Amino acid sequence: MSSKLHIGDVAVGGRAWIAPMTGVSDLPFRRAASKLGAAYVATEMVACAEFSKGRPDVVRRAAVGEGLPLMVVQLVGRDPVHIAEGARLAAKAGAQIIDLNFGCPAKEVTGVLSGSALMRDPDLAERLMAAAVDAVPDIPVTVKMRLGWDQASKNAPDIAARAQARGVKAVTIHGRTRSQFYKDAADWSAVAAVKAEVTIPVVVNGDIVDGDSARAALLASGADAVMVGRGVYGRPWIAAQIEAALDGRMFVAPAAEARLTIALDHFNDSLKFYGDRLGLRIFRKHLAAYVDNAPWPNEAEARRSARSALCRLEDPGEVERGLIALWRDPQTRLAA
Repeated sequence: MSSKLHIGDVAVGGRAWIAPMTGVSDLPFRRAASKLGAAYVATEMVACAEFSKGRPDVVRRAAVGEGLPLMVVQLVGRDPVHIAEGARLAAKAGAQIIDLNFGCPAKEVTGVLSGSALMRDPDLAERLMAAAVDAVPDIPVTVKMRLGWDQASKNAPDIAARAQARGVKAVTIHGRTRSQFYKDAADWSAVAAVKAEVTIPVVVNGDIVDGDSARAALLASGADAVMVGRGVYGRPWIAAQIEAALDGRMFVAPAAEARLTIALDHFNDSLKFYGDRLGLRIFRKHLAAYVDNAPWPNEAEARRSARSALCRLEDPGEVERGLIALWRDPQTRLAA
């Protein structure tokens, strides 16, 4: 099977994609993952209403930068006018693919009838898709959703069929309902019903963390590609590793020293992008994940202590020195 996948006229150079994740897939992270071989890394979720008003923190989430093989902007909202304007702004910013969020389960999103709440209103979801497609006819629009709102309403096949009819070029399905949040195992086999309903590419998402789980997800779902979410935390090379597994190629994961360089480069890019104070605060989620994936300490309690100590530091120089010390000296123990 070819490792390339066409979304409309856009060729995506791989079948292992990295999901849009709030607080994770900002520009520094996308650059880090792209540098390590990821073919597709979406932006954080961008709220259309605030995007159209030019709110700085929201505009920053859609930031375009050098070193990205593909620019994918994910939009969220429930007003067709705002969705259309968000799509036009994303296109103007350089988006090559625009993704609509019908899957976020967070209460602050569903509480304003956005994200996965839209699966309870397929007619509105269809109007939003039509608004985006009509607003940017030259740019492919995709949709990310869940299986449905709950076990009694698994309507992903219906919404996917509506998406295809409205000109959407691909759909991604997380193998859980909104009511499950992230509990239980993702049901990859349930995605097969979506694949049977449409001819556009289908991407399967949920619990995909390595080559074995990616192969199993593709086999169970019949999907065309996989999307990695939480499995990328602290491992921005994982998409490339999964890609190699799907292609039957050897992949050598970064050794300890290379992982340290990856973490430090990512940290410094975050500081440059946001400024020291905000960059350090935003990077802490990544910092904790890098420590969790560090070669040592082996003891769980020591690792928790190191993570806690590093994530409490307020000076970027201290963070860098502490990370280097932890990485290069297995006996290092940062005081809790």
